[in-house]
Amino acid sequence: MLDKKMEKAINKQINAELYSAYLYLAMAADFAAKGLAGGRNWMNVQYQEEVVHAMKMYDYVIERGGRVTLTAIAAPQTEWESAQAIFENALKHEQKVTGLVNRLVDLAIELKDHATNQFLQWFVAEQVEEEATAQDQVDKVKVAGESPGGLYMLDKEWAARVFTPPVAGA
Repeated sequence: MLDKKMEKAINKQINAELYSAYLYLAMAADFAAKGLAGGRNWMNVQYQEEVVHAMKMYDYVIERGGRVTLTAIAAPQTEWESAQAIFENALKHEQKVTGLVNRLVDLAIELKDHATNQFLQWFVAEQVEEEATAQDQVDKVKVAGESPGGLYMLDKEWAARVFTPPVAGA
């Protein structure tokens, strides 16, 4: 049985993951408005990943006998100055999510909830990857700078990104 304090915290994180999905969808729309279909694709893939994260937590709460309580998702920012600003915001957001995941782990440890601590380790590792991926894009877009050719090449690279669902049970 899931401790009520842990249940409440994971429910809050489900909302945060769904907000992340919503934010990336807004970023995809802004890339589309900027005429960068590859950037739109990159962010749509990110959106799908965040929905998977939320659903992993959703399923876990239910599996542990808890109750999922969905709440309103805050409206995300909808426009950014540039592709660089979008990716810098994405990196900042992933760093925030890392802090949220770390606090969940801290709570699991405090409650001596070993099952939840083990479950959350997937998210700890995932956040290392999420931050590294966002940082990589920030670095690339900084190198491209204001060069239309550089941004064109990056957009082609972003267009090649595909969503790969995590392996079942992972």
